[in-house]
Amino acid sequence: MSEELIIQHCAPTLAGMKTGSLFSCPYETRQEVREEIRSLNRRLRPKGIRVLPIRYKNQRVLIYLYRPSCLRRDFLDREAAALLARYGYRAGQPERCLVRLIGRLREGEGFPHEIGLFLGYPPEDVKGFIENKAGGCKLAGTWKVYGDARKAKQTFQRYKLCTDIYCDRWARGMSVEGLAQFC
Repeated sequence: MSEELIIQHCAPTLAGMKTGSLFSCPYETRQEVREEIRSLNRRLRPKGIRVLPIRYKNQRVLIYLYRPSCLRRDFLDREAAALLARYGYRAGQPERCLVRLIGRLREGEGFPHEIGLFLGYPPEDVKGFIENKAGGCKLAGTWKVYGDARKAKQTFQRYKLCTDIYCDRWARGMSVEGLAQFC
């Protein structure tokens, strides 16, 4: 997996603005992926970032890059915890929640809709997405918005600006770990 792909899809998480990011990339062997992820984790762990392969399918691996401290904080939210509980998660145990998420991803073809909570999306928007079957949103951007559209639009703009800046800095020679902020 290329550093460029990581920067393009995970800049707001690397910057500490977002809990987690997902991206998919092709792979030749699972061993190769595991080695790349081990290397990334050695480089990013000091910045409070973890990288996990969460699904292998059709010679592609789905990667979850996240900040465990932010995930713990997000899951303390009452609405997030209640939503997670509906799907068999225990919000007080984020590591176990990740194991459950991986299991749910392997069970089906699509994405379990609660995955938005693992990415730092507002619980009201994740709940709205589920209850409205992905329709009737106020705004669509990084996620579908059912709550505060003005605030979400500002967040989308910040994420885009961050990604543009990080892509530029990476193109000028900064490494992924050099771009990652400690939070």
